[in-house]
Amino acid sequence: MSDVVYEDLPFDDLRHRAFKVAEHHLDIGFFTDLFSHMPGMVAIEGEGGDLGSIGGTFTETVRAVREMFSDKFDPDTEALLRARFATYLREHDAK
Repeated sequence: MSDVVYEDLPFDDLRHRAFKVAEHHLDIGFFTDLFSHMPGMVAIEGEGGDLGSIGGTFTETVRAVREMFSDKFDPDTEALLRARFATYLREHDAK
């Protein structure tokens, strides 16, 4: 078990670690889950949008998520993502 306090890591490092673990496990669910937490996706869902339309290959999905994460986030979204990344890393006992 890792003794790293993930929440103390810089956001970009935490994101990089979580993405690396998810890519290693080919965890498409992790990446599609991230889409569902993004403010724009919440608005789309509220208007009858469908998260299931995030199609394509695993590589295309990861590329889309990476592009989405190239910008900075408002403090509330960053806090939510930080918690999601830290939880994911603890669940997979990543170092």
